[in-house]
Amino acid sequence: MKNPNNMSFLEHLEELRWHIIRSLVSVVLCAFICFIFKDFIFDTIIFGPKKMSFPTYKFLCKASNLIGVETTFCLSEFPFIIQNRTMTGQFSAHVMTSFISGFIISFPYVLFEFWKFISPGLLKNEKVKSKVFIFISSLLFFVGVLFGYYIVTPLSINFLATYQVSELVLNEIDLASYISLVRSSAVASGIIFELPIIIYFLSKIGLVTPEGLIKYRKFALVGVLVLAALITPPDIASQIIVAIPIVILYQVSIFISKIVVKRNHNEIRS
Repeated sequence: MKNPNNMSFLEHLEELRWHIIRSLVSVVLCAFICFIFKDFIFDTIIFGPKKMSFPTYKFLCKASNLIGVETTFCLSEFPFIIQNRTMTGQFSAHVMTSFISGFIISFPYVLFEFWKFISPGLLKNEKVKSKVFIFISSLLFFVGVLFGYYIVTPLSINFLATYQVSELVLNEIDLASYISLVRSSAVASGIIFELPIIIYFLSKIGLVTPEGLIKYRKFALVGVLVLAALITPPDIASQIIVAIPIVILYQVSIFISKIVVKRNHNEIRS
């Protein structure tokens, strides 16, 4: 293996290319496996939130009954059907969903390849911490995906599927539109939950400080509410449910930024 200190810029690009290729191969392999298990991916996972037996609906239905509130979480079924209007619609949905699923499954390995590329330039103690970084980043991403799937997706479907401007209008949802909602809710939440990791790196290179995060916290909270409004139905309860973990992540990010900045100052002094 070449010494990274003696490698030219083009050699670094070549090294990066192979890390990207291996990452893409892992995504494709996982996507191929997901493509094979079509029935489980679609009937159980993708169309799970369409069924009233979905765990989130059952829990919210019981909670609503306990406090004596009428809710649409206790319906026997949703008043809409999913249909395909294009010749290649179902096949395209199958392929795209397989690739997104492949990316989610292979996310830890993609991070590992990223770590392998930057690890030669890290100090020995930083390399040890980088292994922790892979674990924590993967954990945050998967927790975010589960949050998007079990919280954001069912809340969105429940609101949008039962909303009508008139009883004369029937909800016949296009397949691509439904899958897009499930996919964007899960993946967007996974990325949002990476906020502490992003703040860590920005603080490490000096682009973000804890003082700045605290100073602009009010604006950040407004941004959080706007973000919650964009990825959830336009009802206050759903927006609050989504906003709470994002606010907690922001507070955790401030704490992380303080630790990073303090360590940077100690390294400079030493």
